[in-house]
Amino acid sequence: MHAYEKIPLNTAGFVLAAFIIGLHLWMVLQSTAAIDFFKKFPRNTALGRVLMTIGLAWFWLLVINGSPITMELNDFNGLKPILLFVVPIVGFFIIKDVKEFLAVRGLGVVMLMAAAPLLAAAWQEPNQFKFLLPLYAYGMIIKGLFCVGMPYYLRDMINWATATPSRFRFLSLAGLAYGIAVLSCALMFWGA
Repeated sequence: MHAYEKIPLNTAGFVLAAFIIGLHLWMVLQSTAAIDFFKKFPRNTALGRVLMTIGLAWFWLLVINGSPITMELNDFNGLKPILLFVVPIVGFFIIKDVKEFLAVRGLGVVMLMAAAPLLAAAWQEPNQFKFLLPLYAYGMIIKGLFCVGMPYYLRDMINWATATPSRFRFLSLAGLAYGIAVLSCALMFWGA
């Protein structure tokens, strides 16, 4: 049994709800600062280095033997020794040399890594409304793939979302409502 499969549904719900509520509450209460941050985010190289380091280190922990979250790669287990060597080297050069949309690409890698624990926590759970976790996780996977492969789409989405204050406020409130729904389910339906 993988470590992700031991995560209780309510714990995953509390963590996800805290993240969503915290982010969207900031977006509602400090909308000017949030809009400014989001518009500058795609070209924020320093934050990109941090995010890419987190994402690649997380991936590296999945393939290194002896890690608490090591994962079997089935048909690709033979590639583990190569990945253990290649991931840090490639990661170093990405962080050092990639300047264009590094923050977006780093965010994409982190989103791809973070989706797995959410999906594992909800896997084969009989609880009501558990679909809220996989729904968010699959959204993260789709966004993560676009962020890594076509990072300019996130820039375009940010420009669209921040085009008018009313649109940004609506999206912020919708995200806040989703976070509250996840928290409510974690408290009422997903108890351990």
